[in-house]
Amino acid sequence: MSSVMRLLLWHQVYSISISFSLLFSDYTVIHAVKGVPLVLSFAGYRAWLLRYVRPHMRQVLLLTLLLGGSIILKVVQPQLVRFFIDTARETGPFQFLLVLALLFLGVALLAQVVSLAETYVAENIGVRATNMLRSDLLAHCLRLDPDFHSVHTPGELTQRIDGDVSTLGSFFSRFVLDIAGNVVLLLVILTLSFFVDWRIGLCLLFGSLLLLGALLLLRDVGVKGWREVSAADAAISGFLEERLSGLEDIRAHNAHTYVLRRLAERAVQRLRATWKASLLGMTGFGVAEILFTLVLAVSLGLGGYLYMQGQISLGVIYVIYAYTQLLQQPLDALAHEMRSFQEATASILRSQEILATEQKIQDGRGATLPAGPLSLSFERITFHYSEDADPVLHELSFTVDAGKKLGLVGRTGSGKTTITRLLFRLYDPTAGRICLNGIDIRELAVTDLRKRIGMVTQDIQLFHASIRDNLTFFDESIPDHRVEEALALVGLAAWYKRQPEGLSTLLAPDNTGLSAGEAQLLAFARVFLQDPQIVILDEASSRLDPATEHEIERAMTRLLEGRTAILIAHRLHTLHLVDDILILSDGRLSEYGERRRLAEDERSQFARLLRMGMEKLV
Repeated sequence: MSSVMRLLLWHQVYSISISFSLLFSDYTVIHAVKGVPLVLSFAGYRAWLLRYVRPHMRQVLLLTLLLGGSIILKVVQPQLVRFFIDTARETGPFQFLLVLALLFLGVALLAQVVSLAETYVAENIGVRATNMLRSDLLAHCLRLDPDFHSVHTPGELTQRIDGDVSTLGSFFSRFVLDIAGNVVLLLVILTLSFFVDWRIGLCLLFGSLLLLGALLLLRDVGVKGWREVSAADAAISGFLEERLSGLEDIRAHNAHTYVLRRLAERAVQRLRATWKASLLGMTGFGVAEILFTLVLAVSLGLGGYLYMQGQISLGVIYVIYAYTQLLQQPLDALAHEMRSFQEATASILRSQEILATEQKIQDGRGATLPAGPLSLSFERITFHYSEDADPVLHELSFTVDAGKKLGLVGRTGSGKTTITRLLFRLYDPTAGRICLNGIDIRELAVTDLRKRIGMVTQDIQLFHASIRDNLTFFDESIPDHRVEEALALVGLAAWYKRQPEGLSTLLAPDNTGLSAGEAQLLAFARVFLQDPQIVILDEASSRLDPATEHEIERAMTRLLEGRTAILIAHRLHTLHLVDDILILSDGRLSEYGERRRLAEDERSQFARLLRMGMEKLV
């Protein structure tokens, strides 16, 4: 009998190892995004795990030890009960029974403590790893080009950066350890069951292999469904973000019913996707339940038969029952992990889709610029936003000498804002080059270039954060006195004194509680703190009342001193600060020259504008 048991044990270990290796074989999940295949093999899963879990290896080691301790405690408890039952039936000493009972209680209590510690450590790892992934996704999205953000709404990206990543917490913290731990637990239970009785062990082994094979076949069945659920969540998030940001227009046009109907349509789409994904994802769990019920019935029937034949004791019957019940835990866990694995795969594919999106604007070789004002030149610049679109700028050339100010004038759509986008390298020109001090801006590091340029537009974005954080963009190295000086320079000293907590006062979201002029002045204070060498004012005073505009012009004059500047203006009187005028018409240079000379030339287009008023042009 011992040789037979050894042979069966070796067969058992070999069979389970084969199943386990198949479960983790290097199969591939392929998903095409816009015709480009995203390949996710198990090598890819390992790479994701190592990237985000490796910084927490000490906690992973602790979690491994806790899982090992949990397995030992689980298999010890039935053995203690077995000894208790058999000793009681044989009228063993009461003191020994008392020791067994106390030992069982102690082991049970310790198992609960270990389980609690295991849960805490696993959650800690999951939260830390997912936060790292969120940071990577957000940083990558911030670097991506405007074309990407024109396709994906902020609400959709919020769902993908936060919602999709949240489903990966268990994958990072527990998936591999749970799979490995439950397989080890399965092996231990099956091994012990052979020592209890080889026929019972063979029955449990066959049922386990059958169940693992079924899970292996069903491991990818729900991936597509969970991707559809994630996409539906992203669509709802994008819809809500867009509608909530336009509450005033919705209320003004009494469009509540329309908004609710469209939300209901998206909710129904999500419900259908969730039904489909849940039903497919629960397939493995349902198969596991059916197969386990059969294994339980056969093993208990066999145990009862052996007991009636006097071949095993009542305590062994309990151990068979306990181990069969305990066997359900790893098998159910493996079925559950398959569903979690499908959800994680869907989330990884969607995250990989973002990370696989390449940034078109790349850093240059790292050329450096001198301190002080910089000269700026556009050299035969042609640009269109897409290959099939008409050019927005046509061979545009102009120069702004260091320290000079250029007034940029043109109708809406003439290309004024495009010029600023090219200067910031949000896009690169289709043809031609842009130079600062004779250096092509494509040879500069993008961050260095954008540090040299400050910009104020008529649409101001303020954060739901403190005044200090809004002005410094969360740069703690800037001292408070510099922030206060900047507020004074733009004429907000009196406003600042009224704030209850000084620089720590929180600003409400969406500029609520601020007038348009106050928000504009805060944007000017930001530029003062940035201290750039080139300043762009994109219709920066178009929303200000005359009194506020008078305050800001004094600060603007100081801001422009010793700096190169471009002023995009709709109001004539703001152009008295500039040295040269450039008039754009349909992306072409219509007129360009010194402001005073053009103003005195009655035949110039600028002189006609002075006589007629800017409204004729804009």
